[in-house]
Amino acid sequence: MKRMSYAKLALATAAAAGLTVSALPAYAASPDGSFTYRVKPIVVKSHFGNTPAALPTGPSDCLAATGGEFACQTPQSIRAAYNIPGTINGAPAGTGQTIVIVDAFGSPTAASDLATFSTAFGLPQADLSIHYPGGKPTWNGRGTQLGWAQETSLDIQWAHAVAPGAKIALVVAANDHGTSLDNAVRYAVDNKLGNVLSMSYGEPENLIHGNSAQQSQAHKTFVKAAAQGMSVFASSADAGSDNGAGYENFSLPAADPLVTAVGGTNLFAGSGLPEPQETVWGDFANCPTNCADGPFGATGGAPSLLTDKQGSDVAYNGSVYTGVLTYLGMMGGDANGFYFFGGTSAGSPQWAGIAADIDHATGSKLGSVNNYAQSWAGSGLLYDVTEGSNSTPTFSGGYSATTGWDSPTGWGTPDVGSIIASLSK
Repeated sequence: MKRMSYAKLALATAAAAGLTVSALPAYAASPDGSFTYRVKPIVVKSHFGNTPAALPTGPSDCLAATGGEFACQTPQSIRAAYNIPGTINGAPAGTGQTIVIVDAFGSPTAASDLATFSTAFGLPQADLSIHYPGGKPTWNGRGTQLGWAQETSLDIQWAHAVAPGAKIALVVAANDHGTSLDNAVRYAVDNKLGNVLSMSYGEPENLIHGNSAQQSQAHKTFVKAAAQGMSVFASSADAGSDNGAGYENFSLPAADPLVTAVGGTNLFAGSGLPEPQETVWGDFANCPTNCADGPFGATGGAPSLLTDKQGSDVAYNGSVYTGVLTYLGMMGGDANGFYFFGGTSAGSPQWAGIAADIDHATGSKLGSVNNYAQSWAGSGLLYDVTEGSNSTPTFSGGYSATTGWDSPTGWGTPDVGSIIASLSK
């Protein structure tokens, strides 16, 4: 098994098809004057087949099958680790709710990938709707579009894994320009597509270069979402405390105070390894398992350059070495199949699924998790991550986990069943 970023996967897939693809561009201003949001799903092809019998049952099984390298997660093992109920009041968790997922470009195999994933793991088939507020993009299967397609499959499959009874509304921006994605979020909010929303993308704050118009545009939408009682989540990024800048540097939209920023952890629960339940996902500081493929990344989380936020609000499994199994059918030929996925972009849609489960259980809108996280932590409803750091080669200081809140993992990771019980009293 070989480590492969989405950029390398795009080039390899194109080469196999006889196409010529140039290197992916760096962050840059888009033609409409905004900036370009980017995703960076961290993916490694597994050797597992696509039938239930071929897939590992959980992290310990996965470790044994991969020579001690990947403690990968299935829907069943994730639910066990975070005490996520499969059913609530006799119905699949999330019933009556809609999870909104916002991505760019879309994927030609989003629906079929979700169906394959659901069948493989014994989940009910999902009720998926797809919206194109800026028009349906033309799919070319290359470069940046391939990365977004992979992200789309990750987002909808794992929102469904956590809330199998919820409907999923996938809102696809026509491109990855900041204004296009911001308009897609506004479309979801204006049309009240659901009570929870996930954004698994971001832009390093140092690259905004004073583009306050884009930040202001997004914030106005988040204000409206908050007024509607919507729970809004975003990934905290995967390049550590500095996003490659060499100094503390968070990411938008995670840095917005009305958005719940989801940091990343190494999830060891169920692996049999002599480790805490979770540590900070920070491969450069303390790479997990045998780290045979070397460092993949580290959770974002640092004081914002643009807002008062000091880092992540909560956290969730994010390391590729403890990553979630996700099906990709757009790769072509033998490249199709299940992949190990890591990154904080895996945590954002799963926290959205958790919010849908809570709404189902309580019969009301949870709203922003930021309003509850500290009290949940104080009541032992969030696991306090106290080990690890998100330092990087370009910013060795980084930020370490501590007792209580910290920049990489916020107030911690959820004990969903206990949260639901506390809110249902």
